[in-house]
Amino acid sequence: MSNSELLASGLKLLVFGMGWVYVFLVVMIFAINVMSVLLKPFIAKFESKPAASAKPAAPPAAGEVDLVAAAVAAVALRRVR
Repeated sequence: MSNSELLASGLKLLVFGMGWVYVFLVVMIFAINVMSVLLKPFIAKFESKPAASAKPAAPPAAGEVDLVAAAVAAVALRRVR
């Protein structure tokens, strides 16, 4: 196989592969739009409504670690160094 044949074969494979990716993305967008139209009547049933009397979150128990506070402390410690 010569270099030009190898290059032509590689370009064919490239175009074929990119074509399939493009076709898949178009089909996926179409499927998402169809699902959006089909499920629109059910949106109100699954939407979460804000609670009238929302309680503040309870502080973590003695053995639990507050992950947000730990992450903020780790970032602050890293910035100091």
